[in-house]
Amino acid sequence: MLIVEPQTLYFEDALPLQSGASIRGYSLTYETYGTLNEQRSNAVLICHALNASHHVAGVYAGQAKSEGWWDNMIGPGKPVDTDKYFVIGVNNLGSCFGSTGPMHINPDTGKVYGADFPVVTVEDWVAAQARLLDALNIQTLAAVMGGSLGGMQAISWTLQYPQRVRHAVVVASAPNLTAENIAFNEVARRAIVTDPDFHGGNFYAHGVIPRRGLRIARMIGHITYLSDDVMNEKFGRQLRERVIDQSEPNTPAKPVGGYRYSTQDIEFQIESYLRYQGDKFSEYFDANTYLLITRALDYFDPARVHDGNLSLALSAAQARFLLISFTTDWRFSPARSRELVKALLDNRREVSYAEIDAPHGHDAFLLDDPRYLNLVQSYFAGIAKEVMA
Repeated sequence: MLIVEPQTLYFEDALPLQSGASIRGYSLTYETYGTLNEQRSNAVLICHALNASHHVAGVYAGQAKSEGWWDNMIGPGKPVDTDKYFVIGVNNLGSCFGSTGPMHINPDTGKVYGADFPVVTVEDWVAAQARLLDALNIQTLAAVMGGSLGGMQAISWTLQYPQRVRHAVVVASAPNLTAENIAFNEVARRAIVTDPDFHGGNFYAHGVIPRRGLRIARMIGHITYLSDDVMNEKFGRQLRERVIDQSEPNTPAKPVGGYRYSTQDIEFQIESYLRYQGDKFSEYFDANTYLLITRALDYFDPARVHDGNLSLALSAAQARFLLISFTTDWRFSPARSRELVKALLDNRREVSYAEIDAPHGHDAFLLDDPRYLNLVQSYFAGIAKEVMA
């Protein structure tokens, strides 16, 4: 088992942001796995999605159930083999898992950022990651890889720093969000900002957490990560094994025709599951971070400055690409990956594309589908021949 430990780098110099603002005196938390070779040519950057972090792989010493969020993908002998690669996971600015975010002190005011934390974009995250790599004396990446929002960062790397990326592995991602996706994000954000405990984003000063809003936001998001097939297979329309009568604690309910017909009780298993996910999320995720990251998702659109021409937008990329999509992922559908494939082929870039028939929806990029994992392993084995040459 890979035993890992997070590290932190502090940056005093201001980082210019896409919004026109800047941030200085910030820290980035990161982890590394494997060994950097003498040529410094075997580095792989992993970019995280919405509620993930720098803890990509391995476990923390003495902590049970502390596996990294992509531990099935990264490690000794795994698809991204840390016996061959030096893998880096970075927690993005604005997150709540170590890097400077809304709950930290603004060095210019001496107060917690709160709602005043500057707007950050995918491009800003990539610029911050590039500074981290500079500090680690890594000029060129063998590959940059990410799923979902992480895939957007991988795309942006090939456009912002085309000379520094040899390969980009983009999984279950898109060149921008559809209007439907933006709508889901907005409903989730409204759940948070209308929570009475939100206090305009300055809830830290009030000693409260907008848990109700976070719960609802997570429930909305979780619905979109799963396919209808998976929901039906796992839960269907099944009732919980025992529904308790709230008016008489410890007394079994007396349903009519199988239902309680109550506006309060949890009867269906899917309801219980969603509430569990929402409760768990509200205990560890920061509300302002959720707003920042979903906005970054909404804003990402490299074709916007090219009048919507994605082929023109991707003309700067020089990397070779592996793109992977999943048939039941309706939030980042295969059609969106095929848009990227076409735009790259328009520019005569080298592209491999796989569309995997998997039932798990958007969450498939995190799961143990042998076809998916074998494909990534084969691709990285090919990269290894280059960097070891």
